[in-house]
Parts: sequence; C-alpha cells; structure tokens
Amino acid sequence: MRYLPALLLLALIGCSPAKRLARDLHTSNQFTDHFTGFALYDPVKQKTLISYNADKGFVPASNTKLFSFYAGLLTLPDSLPALRYVVRGDSLIFWGTGNPLLLNPDLPDTSAIRFLRNRPEKLFYSANNFTRTRLGPGWAWDDYNDDYSCELAPLPLYGNFVRFTYPDRRPDVSIQPTFFADSTVISDARPTPRVVQRDENQNRFVRPQNNRPFRQDVPFRWSPELAARLLSDTLNRPVGLVNLIQPATSQLVKGISTDSLYKRTLHVSDNTLAEHTLLLASAQKGDPVLNPQAIRAQIDSTVLRNAKTRWVDGSGMSRYNLFTPNSLISLLQLIQAKVPQDRLFALLPAAGQSGTLRGMYQSGKPFVFAKSGSMTGVYNLSGYIVTRKGQVLLFSMMHNNFVQPISEMRQRTAKFLQQVHNQF
Repeated sequence: MRYLPALLLLALIGCSPAKRLARDLHTSNQFTDHFTGFALYDPVKQKTLISYNADKGFVPASNTKLFSFYAGLLTLPDSLPALRYVVRGDSLIFWGTGNPLLLNPDLPDTSAIRFLRNRPEKLFYSANNFTRTRLGPGWAWDDYNDDYSCELAPLPLYGNFVRFTYPDRRPDVSIQPTFFADSTVISDARPTPRVVQRDENQNRFVRPQNNRPFRQDVPFRWSPELAARLLSDTLNRPVGLVNLIQPATSQLVKGISTDSLYKRTLHVSDNTLAEHTLLLASAQKGDPVLNPQAIRAQIDSTVLRNAKTRWVDGSGMSRYNLFTPNSLISLLQLIQAKVPQDRLFALLPAAGQSGTLRGMYQSGKPFVFAKSGSMTGVYNLSGYIVTRKGQVLLFSMMHNNFVQPISEMRQRTAKFLQQVHNQF
C-alpha cells in the first residue's frame, strides 16, 4: 500500500496536458504524415513544457519576418529613416535608405517628397550606397511577375510595383504610377489572358481586356535612372543622377512611425517591407553602403549561434533559410522582453480577427498572437498563446514536407493550439 501514492502520482503525471499533447504529436497521423516540430515554453517558469523535433531545422517561410522585426527593434528609432543627404554649393545630393514606404499606395510615407519639394537647391540622386542583387538568394526566378517578389532597391518608390485596377462597370483601367501607362499594351491573344504580364527583363506590360473587375500589383524593374525619372515626375522638377559615395557627414530625414511599418509587415506578411527593414537598419547606423548581411550577422551572433539554423534573407521567400522551433522560441523571448505586451499583440496578427490569421477559426476573444509562414509544402506559426487561465506561453509549430493543401495544415495547427489554450 505504501507504493500507491507514487503510482497515483505517476498516473497523474502521465495524464498531464503536456504529456497528452506530446503523445499526440508522436502518434497522431495529423503530425506524423509529414515533418512536424513543436515547442511550447513558459517564460515565467523559464521552462520548456513540450518539445517535439524542436532542435530540428525547418524551412521557416515568413516566420523569418520575426527576425527582421527584431532587427528593426534593435536598431530603428520611433521614426523611419527616409533619406540621407548633403548640400554642396547649390546642389543637394541624396541617397536612399531602403525605406519601402516612399509613395507606397498601401502605406505612403511622403516625408522625403515633402523635404525634396521644398529645397531650393538642384537635386541629385546617388545609388552608390547599394551593391546588392535585385532579388534575394534562393528566390524563385519565375516569381518576378508576382506582387510578393518586388525587387530590392536603395530607393524604392510606389512599393516597386505597378498597380493595375479594373473598376466594375467602367471601360477604363487605372495604372499607378501613371508613368507606366505608355509601357502597357492590351493583349490581342486568344484566349484573352486573365492577368497582367510583364516582360521578364524590361518594363513592358501586357494587360487583358477589361472584362471583369480586379486589381493586380506587378513588380517593375528598378534602376537608378527610373527612380530619378519617377521622382522628377512626382516633384515636377529635375532630379539628376550622380555616382558619389555617401559621406559620414550625411544628414538624415526622418519618416513616419516605425510601428506602422512593423504592423503592416507582420499583418499582411509583406515581403518587400520585411526585406527593406534590414536596409533601413543599416541606413540608420549610417553605413556608407546598405548592408543587410551585417544586420543578419548581428542577430546570428546574439540569437541563433546554432549550426542547425541559417538566415539568408529578410522575408523568408528563400528555401535556404533554416530555423528550429527552439530558435524561434529564443527569438520570441527577446521580443517579449523588448516590447510591452499590449503593443506587441497589436503589432502581431490575432487569430480569428486580423491579418493573415483572420481566417483561423477561433470563437470568442483572440488568444493566439503570432506570425504565420507558408509556401508549397510549408506552414508554420510562431508567437504567443494566452491560456484559459490567463498565462502567456510562447510556441512555435512548424510543418514541412507535406502534400496536403496549406489550409489543411492551418486547420490542424488551429485545433492543436485550441487544446493548448484549453488545457494549460
């Protein structure tokens, strides 16, 4: 009889929420028919509650944006760097900071435009502070026509895309910026194509005939010459081109709130904004050449430090990225320590309510605040979950190498997190 309490204790431990959920991860076909990883962490007790393949490397997709977000938190002040400039005689020479919101139709930052418009000097733009390739490492080359694959640039304008809007019951089509209207022709192909298609190597666009209302954003090929011409059109004054090194004495023009950039990046999973956050961080430091690699190296040395992880771009479009659930837990801890909870939960999508998690079914008050990440065969979700008892736990669930629709993995993840919420 003296062994009964010990046996009873073992039985209770075996039925604990953590044990039950860990058993599901190991045995349920919902998680074993592909490569699944999961980590659940209690930041108050500083204790891992569940760990399943948590030290294995996964393709993170847009979970990568959490690292870019943290890089911004470490380096950027409350306002975005909009422009760097020097005055030499009767000339004002300026360099881009990688600010992706300049004239962006979804979240415009007109700070640089107002500044340049009111200057009495002659204007000259230099792209000398950017030597990177226009696309990130490991990006799919044939995505060039898709809105999520805009080019990297030191001075993005209009989001680096052309917006084609076909209104309902109107014969015309809106093309913004209008600069590209003369570069667009109507397709005479049969059957009529249903989308706008850009020439791979130049800014020539073929659009379908206006037979249905829709909107499409198509990336344009960025160049210093094009940037100068777009600025000239916008400012209604000449903008010349020079090739000058950005001096250490360059001054900074401040832009709009940094949180506005973070919120849109995380809520709609904007690749362009995430990529350029790293350029902004470099510009804020005053680097003469925008260097996102140096920003990533800084995070590598403080957060990752692990041979099983690899970070190569700011958005997660590259399949070269490799993170573990535990590396994401470490990152979530650092973010939580730096950002007050109310602000953090407002910046992240709320399951069932906002952003990319709006369609994730949850009844009642949202209890998951997290960043998703998906591409073919990949669905991940990492962030914070509020339990029924009011605890805030950190989690990372990663699915790789599945053949089912992403919606199926999203549903499985939602059901599992509902159990976490109910049982802890």
